[in-house]
Amino acid sequence: MENTITLEATQETHLVATAMQTIMDEHCTLTSNINPEEIAALMPAINKAKGIFLMGAGRTGLMMKASAMRLMHLGYKVYVVGETTTPAIGEGDLLIAGSGSGTTAGIVRSAETAKNEGASVICFTTSPASPLATLADYTVTIPAAQKQARDEDVSKQYAGSLFEQSLLLSFDALIQALWEIDGSTASELWKRHANME
Repeated sequence: MENTITLEATQETHLVATAMQTIMDEHCTLTSNINPEEIAALMPAINKAKGIFLMGAGRTGLMMKASAMRLMHLGYKVYVVGETTTPAIGEGDLLIAGSGSGTTAGIVRSAETAKNEGASVICFTTSPASPLATLADYTVTIPAAQKQARDEDVSKQYAGSLFEQSLLLSFDALIQALWEIDGSTASELWKRHANME
């Protein structure tokens, strides 16, 4: 019985190690195909925005919330679309939307609203020809499989996992670059960290 448990634990450890390597390999391949100029082009738009609104659906939405937190730490005026305290978007504001397909109805409608109100739009998507990308002033293309595609040549992970992970990594690279330019210390950023958790 003890040998069986040890064997099962060894197999599970191997599965986890293999899964980790698979995910890391996918990211190495994908990152080499993301254009850093597309990400760098977002920096002036972020810096001149009066207010920055972020949105996404499902797990992509969670990545966008994480990115909103980091922008807040850098001192930007940031809102998450759908929260009860988020105000109306207006002229001079910026909407940053994440959507793997670029077709999520609510996100496309929000981008249309933003444009109609005089705001700029940034999108992160797998599809540069999508309705969201067509509306956007700036597009970052993340060449991951869309969750509906189930394309194992692009990713062995389920659904949109590679896109969602890469969205966070790409946004973190953007945050890191903005921070380098800003020159604030980690201690200065920490003062903005939530203190009522």
